[in-house]
Amino acid sequence: MKFANKTVLITGGSRGIGKAIALKLASEGANIAIAAKTVEPNPKLDGTIFTAAEEIAKMGPGKVLPLQVDIRFEESIQEAVNATVNTFGGIDILVNNASAISLTRTEETEAKRWDLMHGINVRGTFFMSKACIPHLKNAHNPHILNLSPPLNMEAGWFAQHLAYTMSKYGMSMIVLGLAEELKPLRIGVNALWPRTTIATAAVQNLLGGDFLMQRSRTADIVADTAAIILARPSFECTGNFFIDEEVLKSEGIDDFSKYAVNPAHKLMQDLFI
Repeated sequence: MKFANKTVLITGGSRGIGKAIALKLASEGANIAIAAKTVEPNPKLDGTIFTAAEEIAKMGPGKVLPLQVDIRFEESIQEAVNATVNTFGGIDILVNNASAISLTRTEETEAKRWDLMHGINVRGTFFMSKACIPHLKNAHNPHILNLSPPLNMEAGWFAQHLAYTMSKYGMSMIVLGLAEELKPLRIGVNALWPRTTIATAAVQNLLGGDFLMQRSRTADIVADTAAIILARPSFECTGNFFIDEEVLKSEGIDDFSKYAVNPAHKLMQDLFI
């Protein structure tokens, strides 16, 4: 129970990678606050904050708090942070997982899609982090973990989907800046990104359908990696852009076959790698 009595606030925790991390940390004893938008079932999207909370509650002795939150709005963020602190007494870990994606070229990118990606990926991550810092200051081994890529500045990553790349790199720049800014407070700030595509609703509905899903790994590989990072001493583990495989290998794990959706297919490498 590495995370016994720890409180973890996870954005976008109702499905996919966010939910997988929540399930993993709950199984290790953590209290989980899920901050996400979905409260009504959607045929294209798996689960709601309430169905996710039911699953998570079964994983361990900790408690679960489902919160309807739109991280584009500071008032919504602050309400979620206040509710988490009032329920659990503090915040030990923030996982900035919520993200919007649109792999469109510049001429095809509508203003509302630009605003959505930057509102969630950059603005939401920044202000959620800001709201949690006062509480992380008081935690033992406090961490912020962003699900964002290494800052690979090759032009090709910008040319194909400029708006999305800028928004995800914005999340990574938050890691770069906060890691240094918060060092005196011993708050660890890191990024985590998967080597391969992960079987999520975004991959299914927006990127490659079943073809890409079959060539992806499950979200469990990201969750297992996140648990390793978040258990490390925050004053030593900060400012890193972790890749899931590399972290697992550093722990002596080099067989990743159990994470493959379909071991018969060659895996698809993720963006920005």
